[in-house]
Amino acid sequence: MKKFNIRKVLDGLSAASSSSQPGHRDNDIHETLQSEHFQLCKTVRHGFPYQPSAMAFDPVQKILAIGTQNGSLRLFGRPGVECYCQHDNGAAVIQLQFLINEGALVSALADDSIHLWNLRQKRPAILHSLKFNRERITFCHLPFQSKWLYVGTERGNIHIVNVESFTLSGYVIMWNKAIELSSKAHPGPVVHISDNPIDEGKLLIGFESGTVVLWDLKSKKADYRCTYDEAIHSVAWHHEGKQFICSHSDGTLTIWNVRSPAKFAQIITPHGKQPKDGKKPEPCRPILKVEYKTARAGDPFMILSGGLSYDTVGRRPCLTVMHGKSTAVLEMDYPIVDFLTLCETPYPNDVQEPYAVVVLLEKDLVVIDLAQNGYPIFENPYPLSIHESPVTCCEYFADCPVDLIPALYSVGSRQKRQGYSKKEWPISGGNWGLGSQSYPEIIITGHADGSIKFWDASAIMLQVLYKLKTAKVFEKSRNKDDKPNTDIVDEDPFAIQILSWCPESRILCVAGVSAHVIIYKFSKQEGTMEVVQMLEVRLQYEISDVESPEGDQVPSLPTPGSTSNSQPPPPQSQPSTSSSSSDGIRDNVPCLKVRSTPLKQSAGYQVELVIQLVWVSGEPPQQITSLGVNSSCGLVVFGNSNGLAIIDYLQKTVLINLGTLELYGSSDPYQRQPRSPRKARQPSGGLCDINEGSTTSEDRCKSPTSVVPTSHQEFYNGGGRGGAKMSRKLSLPTELKPDLDIKDNSFSRSRSSSVTSIDKESQEAITSFQFCETFTRKTDSTTAPSLWVGTTLGTVLVIVLNLPPAGEQRLLQPVIVLPSGTMIRLKGAILRMSFLDSTGALYPPACEPWHEPNAPDNKDEKDKLRKRRPVSISPSASQEISENQYAVICSEKQAKVISLPSQNCIYQHNITETSFVLRADIVQMSNSVCLACFCANGHIMTLSLPSLRPLLDVNYLPLTDMRIARTFCFTNHGQALYLVSPTEIQRITYSQDMCENLQEMLGELFTPVETPEAPNRGFFKGLFGGGAQTLDREELFGESVAGKASRSLAQHIPGPGGIEGMKGAASGVVGDLARARIALDERGQKLGELEERAAAMMASADSFSKHAHGMMLKCKDKKWYQF
Repeated sequence: MKKFNIRKVLDGLSAASSSSQPGHRDNDIHETLQSEHFQLCKTVRHGFPYQPSAMAFDPVQKILAIGTQNGSLRLFGRPGVECYCQHDNGAAVIQLQFLINEGALVSALADDSIHLWNLRQKRPAILHSLKFNRERITFCHLPFQSKWLYVGTERGNIHIVNVESFTLSGYVIMWNKAIELSSKAHPGPVVHISDNPIDEGKLLIGFESGTVVLWDLKSKKADYRCTYDEAIHSVAWHHEGKQFICSHSDGTLTIWNVRSPAKFAQIITPHGKQPKDGKKPEPCRPILKVEYKTARAGDPFMILSGGLSYDTVGRRPCLTVMHGKSTAVLEMDYPIVDFLTLCETPYPNDVQEPYAVVVLLEKDLVVIDLAQNGYPIFENPYPLSIHESPVTCCEYFADCPVDLIPALYSVGSRQKRQGYSKKEWPISGGNWGLGSQSYPEIIITGHADGSIKFWDASAIMLQVLYKLKTAKVFEKSRNKDDKPNTDIVDEDPFAIQILSWCPESRILCVAGVSAHVIIYKFSKQEGTMEVVQMLEVRLQYEISDVESPEGDQVPSLPTPGSTSNSQPPPPQSQPSTSSSSSDGIRDNVPCLKVRSTPLKQSAGYQVELVIQLVWVSGEPPQQITSLGVNSSCGLVVFGNSNGLAIIDYLQKTVLINLGTLELYGSSDPYQRQPRSPRKARQPSGGLCDINEGSTTSEDRCKSPTSVVPTSHQEFYNGGGRGGAKMSRKLSLPTELKPDLDIKDNSFSRSRSSSVTSIDKESQEAITSFQFCETFTRKTDSTTAPSLWVGTTLGTVLVIVLNLPPAGEQRLLQPVIVLPSGTMIRLKGAILRMSFLDSTGALYPPACEPWHEPNAPDNKDEKDKLRKRRPVSISPSASQEISENQYAVICSEKQAKVISLPSQNCIYQHNITETSFVLRADIVQMSNSVCLACFCANGHIMTLSLPSLRPLLDVNYLPLTDMRIARTFCFTNHGQALYLVSPTEIQRITYSQDMCENLQEMLGELFTPVETPEAPNRGFFKGLFGGGAQTLDREELFGESVAGKASRSLAQHIPGPGGIEGMKGAASGVVGDLARARIALDERGQKLGELEERAAAMMASADSFSKHAHGMMLKCKDKKWYQF
């Protein structure tokens, strides 16, 4: 009897429910993607650790660790070796301590817990945790090559933890025993603990109040106490153990001799004015940290942070390096969180030989070279400058052309600053992973200051390639008060809002918050643009009743079309413009002023055209909501809440400039009317009458002002660069009414509550564009270049593009733009559109291959370039006309697959009912295609194409910040990213293959390195008992001598560090299976070990039995006295 499988039944039901017309299919595409191809997990995190709070360095492994206020850890080795891990409770990291050259790290958190991290695995995990219940942790100290960790508390006590077992010793240093009995005041929290470099039995304890105690661990009493009347912030030893230095809250440094503790030996105020009468110097800001490092040749280094005079108001934070008689004050861009001096030796009792200082700032990491004059900084090889200006948008491109990264690196290498240290980066630990991933990946980030950065993201690394500054196109303000005022945004008028990039042609198009669009071309040669090419576009939905004055002046910008009337305005040879009315209302004025001086452009991306929306009758332009570029057509399209404009960037002209309502014509399903009637205003770009069907070259060459009687309307430019002179007809005929899907008629009556507002209906914004050569009408038998337009009300409109032949004619003849009348409806705003061919493969738009725009004046070469035809990268570019295509359309609520040219909806899937989709992308994966979605409720989903079967649905990340919604993006090969904090990019994968290969791709933090030899004591020191004194801490702190600690003081929590790589594993069924598989592997391994032990025991017992039998036979016949 065949076994009943409930899962197959459920799969069949879900497949049936995802389809709107199960019986009406005109495709037979074999889909290869299944749910087992998908698994979600985090891969790597790039960028500067957000809100850093602590730092540590392993001088042997050469690994740097940084902790943050949200409990995350970032570990850095050589460039390309990075690791991210997270404490589960999210408490701030207050201190980090490496077990030097042991592959382990101790972290102390603000919730009074300490944790031991295992760094010997590629994904570090916590081995042990200890949670203090009654005392607050303030300072920790782990001596080199010791397993006993000293933990100072807010009450002034010191507890000792065994880092191997993470248990407390019974040995406790109580504050009342450490200070003098005559002192009645509490000394305050412990702010410093360190052992004497030459005597491990002497512990130096610094209390906040200003008291320093040298504690004898063996005798359990204080050898001496030093008292200063200012609070202590830090203490540092001289390597010989005879002197130590304290930094204080009044900006002073006090140096104390161990043999004469009654009074300090010397007092220094690095930034204070020394009075001549012997009085105390005037107080300065607190010195938060001091380090005292010796060198064999030359004077010791004193390095400190803080201590500036109070009269230096507005001065930036400083690090002070005192070396002999010289004092260098190094200004920093951000406040100093912590600093560490890197030394040649890990032994505290050896000459330190400092060679660099690592300075952790609030928003940067700086490494200073101490060995060179002037203390230059090292060039930072990590991708820590993502937040140099706040990230405003982000795009991710996988499987780019192979020559693209070298080209960007070539032009970007010329932008590098000079004056860095010539030495190699000192943080050089770890090894790179052995990734099998070979395809190039590029991340583009847009920033608030108008800059754009290109990053090489191949093989889960990140490296900046090239930086572009878009603000150079505009006039700079001469003083701070004269900032550009756009009246759209209060600050950052150049901020990048949308990016559209064609990797094959290298055309870049950006839209900014000040309603401006800039088109860039890539060139390897420098050039100078004498006059920046500019177009001004008038795009406003609601027009006031102010009539524009008649005039003969030539307009500098196009004007919008008027409302749908049956009679067109009389054609005029010169349209009218107005810059301002008699009332002083701003009109025809852009938000930003394009520079009037020549623009020198270095190699890389160079400005081709600047487009600006202008004020209309006192109203500022609306921000741009969508943007698209197509290098094959030579067109850029953008839209906002008022309408759209199509620009021919080859001829530098406006093709159409229409309100959203005018795209519908008389076929508007909402029957909306503009709220204020427009006066008859002559447009400079708009509708013109041309015969339906394919337009001959003779028709294209006709004067743009000629009117041909017809029943259809088209949009096209004015023929060449001389400006657009148009006439127009203003109504769509009845035969061009949109082909509405019958199934969607009910939706127009019962739309979701988010779009039922009349105001929202009237203000329908353009949300997405897609260029493609496809069937635009039901009756089409051939494909044609077209533009698909999506709106906030879930409408998709199709516009046909009639292009002149390539070459010289493309630059002289007009592009004709014709609305097809096709209209498709979905629930929710349209987010993404794409096309599949008859085999189900992605059918991308054709693109122009890149060529050098600044090529030398060679006529033959230029003719060759002009005659070059666009190249389609479609896998089925040579498909026959009879074959059909599929349009994949995704909105905030649902996805549909439309068969073309029949325009039947063959598949439909409601993605979410209670939330909405923030980002959707049609991506290639495992030689197939799928639709990937990220919802506002945190779910990441993938759907098969074309059948829209759910393949993955994981509740990953609830939307807690609009930054995530603004930057989340999917790309090919199962990869995605988002800005997890203002300074960090988190990359994730939803591919099962990549999850399995991730361990190999990740770098290794720990590498076997020999610990340097201990310094020689020398003959005389050994003879007379000098040099370092060792201490048997095990005997002193062990349970046999010190006893057990109180159980209520701290609670031991075993960590999950046994299973490597489980942190960040996917939730859901696949993740559970992965965890179960790993657990089974471990169990199998343990069972195998047990079996081997049992076999060994059996062999041993058998051997023993044989020996015993032999002895018995040997002794059997002997008497007792013969033994």
